[in-house]
Parts: sequence; structure tokens; C-alpha cells
Amino acid sequence: MPGRLVGVSRDANGNRAYRLALQAREQHIRREKATSNVCTAQALLAVMASFYAVFHGPAGLRAIAQRVHLMAVTLADALRAGGADVETEHFFDTITVKVGVGQAGILAAAEQRGINLRKVGRDRVGIACDETTTFKVLSRVLDAFGIGPVTELATSPSIPDDLLRGSDYLTHPVFHMNRAESEMMRYMRRLSDRDLALDRAMIPLGSCTMKLNAAAEMAAITWPEFASLHPYAPRRQASGYLQMIEDLSDKLCEITGYDAFSMQPNSGAQGEYAGLMTIRGYHASRARSATSA
Repeated sequence: MPGRLVGVSRDANGNRAYRLALQAREQHIRREKATSNVCTAQALLAVMASFYAVFHGPAGLRAIAQRVHLMAVTLADALRAGGADVETEHFFDTITVKVGVGQAGILAAAEQRGINLRKVGRDRVGIACDETTTFKVLSRVLDAFGIGPVTELATSPSIPDDLLRGSDYLTHPVFHMNRAESEMMRYMRRLSDRDLALDRAMIPLGSCTMKLNAAAEMAAITWPEFASLHPYAPRRQASGYLQMIEDLSDKLCEITGYDAFSMQPNSGAQGEYAGLMTIRGYHASRARSATSA
């Protein structure tokens, strides 16, 4: 029964073997160090990345990567043709441009066009392309440099031949399944049915990650107002997020009577510790000296 409790592995002789996979999760992290927990901060991201690969498959991932890379090559070629000093010779999706004393002006011009460039030192800017990059985006970046737009995708990669992968990857059948969203949801449900779940049994651990969240509840994170803000965007561009966080904090304080709330993604152990401290404070406020917590 492979799953959270029993995992499939191989023994010292290379034979198929089952192993118990129960573990203490974040409980081994010292309380003062538990500012985040492994299952949410890292494993969740790994699961999301793996399902991304399952949904797109090897051909889909290759097509996405090729397009992102060629978009970056198109930008670099256009910048060089326009007289800009592109320092990066070999790259995948990110280039660095030496702009000298014009750094501040280019950064400001790009921001006016809805683009955040990365400040590198005192005389360079960094530019990265991704899946959302279009010719319109590239043209806005080029306009910040005073260079005309582009309309055609480059055809020659900027990656050395000896770094190009030639072997197969993602060969397991699961990466070649039906790409329909409904089939993907059924596959995820089949996996969850093999696992412990809050709608099937009691779970003694995993308060941080193993929550019941309906698909409808998660839909909001796909809205561009939530999903399109870059983690390193300037604070002045995150006023909507700040307003939402402050509003939630104020409401939670009003409901609970607490003085303040932290929106930092602490571990479940921190939440349990905060609950115990609340109980302790309650007894102390009622002068129950005989009650210890």
C-alpha cells in the first residue's frame, strides 16, 4: 500500500522493498527556529512542480522551455542590434545588460511601461523571460532602451551544443497520460484516496499542510491580482496586498481580542505553542495560581 505510510524503495541488493515512511515532520525543529516547515515551504512546491510535469509531459515542457529561451534570445539580439551592451553570451532565460550611468533612467522607463527590471550593481540591469513573455512585453522592454519593437522569434539558441540534452526524460507512463484537466483531477483524487485524509480519518500530525480546501476555494489564487505580483516587486506596487493583510489582521484581532497577528507562514508547532500561551494567559488573568500551563 504505497503512500504516506508505506513507501516503495529498493534494498541494498537492488530488490523492490517497502519501507515505513512515518516521520516526526517539523517536530524535530527547535521552537525558536520553526519559522517555516519543510512540508509546506518545500515539499508543497516540489509536488506542484511534479504535477506541472505530469500535466505537460516531456514534449510540453520542452516546447515551453524552447519558447522561453528563444524569447530571451530575441530580446538579446534586438538589444545588441540597437547598440546595447549585452554581457551575457550563453544563457537560458536571463541576460545582463551594461547600461552605465543610464541605469536609473532605464529602470524608471521600464517601470512606466509596466516592467520591473533587476538592478545589478551601479551600471547594469538584469532581464528575465518566462512563459508569460510575449512580443508586446519584449517591445515594451526595448522601448525603455529606446529601441524599436520585435515581431519575429529568433531561431538559433544561445546554449552551447555540449550543454544540450540528448537523453530521454520523464519516461514513466504517468507523464504521458491524458492532458485533459478533468483526467488530471481524477488522477489526483485516485492518489488522495490512497492516503490518509481529513474526510476519511483523524490525523495526529500535519496541521500545517493537510487541510481540506475545495477547488473553488483555491480558484482565487489564479486571479492575476493575486498571482501576477512578483515576490521582489517594490513595496509601493503591493499596496493591495498590504491592505488585504492589514484588513485581515484587524478583523482577527477584533474577533479574538489579541493585540496583533503575524502573517508569517510559521509551522504548525508555532500555532500550537501560541494556543498554549493563550490558555496560560487566560488562567493568569483570572488569578488561578493553582492552575499551571
